[in-house]
Amino acid sequence: MKALVKTALGAGNLEVIEREEPQINADQVKIKVKYAGICGSDIHTFEGNYKVAAPVTLGHEFAGEIVELGANVKDFKIGDRVTSETTFEICGTCRYCKEKKYNLCATRKGIGTQQDGAFTNYVIARKESVHRLPENVTFLDASITEAAACAYHGVDKATIHQKDIVLVLGPGPIGLLVAQIVKAKGGTVVMTGLSQDAKRLAEAKTLGIDYTVDIQTESPRTVIDGLTEGYGADICFDCTGVVPSMQMGMDLLRKQGQYIQVGIFAKNEVVVDFSKIIQKELVVSGSRSQNTHDWEPTLDLMNSGAIQAAAMITHKMKIDEWDKAYKLLKSGEAIKIALEPLA
Repeated sequence: MKALVKTALGAGNLEVIEREEPQINADQVKIKVKYAGICGSDIHTFEGNYKVAAPVTLGHEFAGEIVELGANVKDFKIGDRVTSETTFEICGTCRYCKEKKYNLCATRKGIGTQQDGAFTNYVIARKESVHRLPENVTFLDASITEAAACAYHGVDKATIHQKDIVLVLGPGPIGLLVAQIVKAKGGTVVMTGLSQDAKRLAEAKTLGIDYTVDIQTESPRTVIDGLTEGYGADICFDCTGVVPSMQMGMDLLRKQGQYIQVGIFAKNEVVVDFSKIIQKELVVSGSRSQNTHDWEPTLDLMNSGAIQAAAMITHKMKIDEWDKAYKLLKSGEAIKIALEPLA
């Protein structure tokens, strides 16, 4: 079968090559991939800024149909429409595994990073990671479930009260998902972006986001102060992973506001103004990936329409069209792209 493989670390080194069809063990399921979404971390991997266990087939946001079951798999049947968490292997004995916080297990292996992923025809998942798709969630919708679960995990780090002013920095896929989940929890969202994000900011309005701000033509301070009597936003989610954005977010928060870092920085070491954190008594949290408990609530939000998955998927392409997809995403013309396997 043809697969889109990161053949070696560093920039580039992403090729469509022939790979053997995977085989399952007794505790796994084999899924025929229908669609697999391109994640920001796939972009980082392609650019050489995110390490994976190369050579490895990328793709960790996916949906498909079960075509084979291991002997110990009792809760699913062949033909089930499913998606899967990225967790493929854990130690099972550390305190984090016992609390089902698998994203924090030191030896965790993930689909599409350390284990072959879904930019191909078939992918293997452990039975504990698989989730059935609700009635109103299509295969295409479900190709962004993992991204939505990551967004849900981040939003869950904050305590959101009705009508809280919530700043969401960055109108990329994760930012748009975070904003929709915040809305579902009763928050009032102010989303920021750049002039090049015009299409995405327009889409945010279509998705029901309360306020959008192009920070290159409008002052986010003026907007936030106008909504909060000058106090500042209650909560900020940075979904950009860009240092100036982080600094702006902390500056726009009120005293004792909540700051959650969702976006991944291109470099591990960044300059943080701790005087803001100390003097304003900010509550700062990081959000890493997603956990098993994030998936069913996320699918429920997708099923109800609170998360409008279909509106975010702007392009469908084949796995051998990576270069085109990359350019569309980097330019901001595409919001989310779902890749299909080759026949």
